[in-house]
Amino acid sequence: MTTESSDLFAGDPDGMERLWTPHRMVYLNHEDDRSRCPFCAAPERSDEDGLIVYRGTHAFVIMNLYPYNSGHLMVCPNRHVATYDLATPEEVAEIGLLSQIAMRVLTTATGCVGFNLGMNQGEVSGAGVQDHLHQHIVPRWPNDANFFPIIAKTKAMPRLLGEMRELLAQHWPAES
Repeated sequence: MTTESSDLFAGDPDGMERLWTPHRMVYLNHEDDRSRCPFCAAPERSDEDGLIVYRGTHAFVIMNLYPYNSGHLMVCPNRHVATYDLATPEEVAEIGLLSQIAMRVLTTATGCVGFNLGMNQGEVSGAGVQDHLHQHIVPRWPNDANFFPIIAKTKAMPRLLGEMRELLAQHWPAES
């Protein structure tokens, strides 16, 4: 990815930086895929292509395609279910267990010192995918937040998704 200043183009500069993200065209160009749940589609792909870190019996761990921080994971039930109260006791237990393991793996693999965990359920809560339950696990470090997103409207991500998926998969315990 590269950034370009609007000062380089013809016309009046608007002061905005452009962060070119051609990988997002996969999301933008696939009308059929947009109508399909991404959390139902991902397990049908290879772990690398689906960004899956771990597959459990009732749930799986996946990288967030649009992370808040490097290593931003989500734990999703295999079954297409919208809210936590509709999940089975087995799904709830495995989501909880995989969330605990993910926190340990992120701490070991990345040296993070804190986490934001959460579930946004329903459109009004800000859920990007509102029909398939998922728990966010966002690793945090001292000074990981700065004014870059506010001033430059750009988020700096120090690791690529595939690189981070591979690192976390390597650190995932075999006995989980």
